[in-house]
Amino acid sequence: MDTAPENPKELAERFDLTALPPGFYADPYPYYRALRQFSPVKRLPDGGVFLTRYADVVAVYKDAGSFSSDKKKEFLPKFGDTPLYAHHTTSLVFNDPPLHTRVRRLLSGALTPRAIADMEGPLTALVDRLLDRMGDRQDVDLIEDFAAAIPVEIIGNLLDVPHAERGPLRARSLAILGALEPVTTPERAERGNRAVTAFSAYLDDLIARRRARPGDAEKDMLTRLIRGEETGDGLSHHELVQNCIFILNAGHETTTNLIGNGLMALLEHPQEKTRLLAAPDLIKTAIEEFLRYESSNQLGNRMTTRDVEIGGEPVAAGSPVHLCIGGANRDAAEFADPERLDIARSPNRHLAFGAGIHQCLGLSLARLEGRVAIGRFLQRFPRYALAGEPLRGGRARFRGFLKLPARLNP
Repeated sequence: MDTAPENPKELAERFDLTALPPGFYADPYPYYRALRQFSPVKRLPDGGVFLTRYADVVAVYKDAGSFSSDKKKEFLPKFGDTPLYAHHTTSLVFNDPPLHTRVRRLLSGALTPRAIADMEGPLTALVDRLLDRMGDRQDVDLIEDFAAAIPVEIIGNLLDVPHAERGPLRARSLAILGALEPVTTPERAERGNRAVTAFSAYLDDLIARRRARPGDAEKDMLTRLIRGEETGDGLSHHELVQNCIFILNAGHETTTNLIGNGLMALLEHPQEKTRLLAAPDLIKTAIEEFLRYESSNQLGNRMTTRDVEIGGEPVAAGSPVHLCIGGANRDAAEFADPERLDIARSPNRHLAFGAGIHQCLGLSLARLEGRVAIGRFLQRFPRYALAGEPLRGGRARFRGFLKLPARLNP
């Protein structure tokens, strides 16, 4: 079945996160609409539930006591005793307090409003260099040549990774995140395990170098984490390595997707592109709308710690709960005319960054990267157009493009 069935009720009844049809990856939103209408608390074969209503997803996000982020029970049968299991069960995003609290507190000092503001100048210079480089060519790939090149440098700067050592960062991150799909194939698992092993070996060396020559703890997250370790407020070496891998992973694909999805959305909605070109100050609300309309991260996960009720449905303790961010962000109960792209939409309480204690720590940085990248790109190449068939990533959790061929001055 390559396309969604015409009958939405049938579509909702047949939905299985572990057996998604090819049409889902191209356009998941008809599936989300059908689920919200006919089965908003969808029972899945794994004993879990799949949530597509905004109110239900928010309720789960905000009740960290009833809905755990700890993935040890869920990931052991998925990954086995492997580097992927060791990584994902130690990183910030897949843990509950107190580990989550310790790591988040250590990292937050490097992402203060002042620190983010200080990044705007170097970020703008980076974007302008990429635009200059692309300007010498007629046809480009907006992902490889632009969107993906930005977070690699920004995250590399956060950990002060030497520029000559940043080459493998994106490929390793994609391999590790790819293993988080609802179904992990042996090939994906092998790539992910190799990436974790390589990252761990590299970070052992980088951490040793940074201990010998500390950086500025106000700007260098790695030095900040090491100092926390030394004062007794920090992490074990294993926790330090795995959370550095998390930092290197965290903003790569999601920020790349934000920029790529935003540029593609403007091509698909030329009236909104014209509107943004006429009123560049709308870039802030435009970024929020890109995040809502085509959420970079489409899925989240929790595990119930007790018997609960979600949307009026009983859910037993120990049940997986799949949070459909992409579905919640198009719920008409929260967003007027949710299938329409409106770059001036306000209010816009989307869930692209989650909510509650696990709300994305780097949300202000991601917003800044999106504003600078898309805003300056439009100023430089307002007439850009597709120059070939876009290639999506073919994943359910992370929605974006692997390739976005474009002609800058058609």
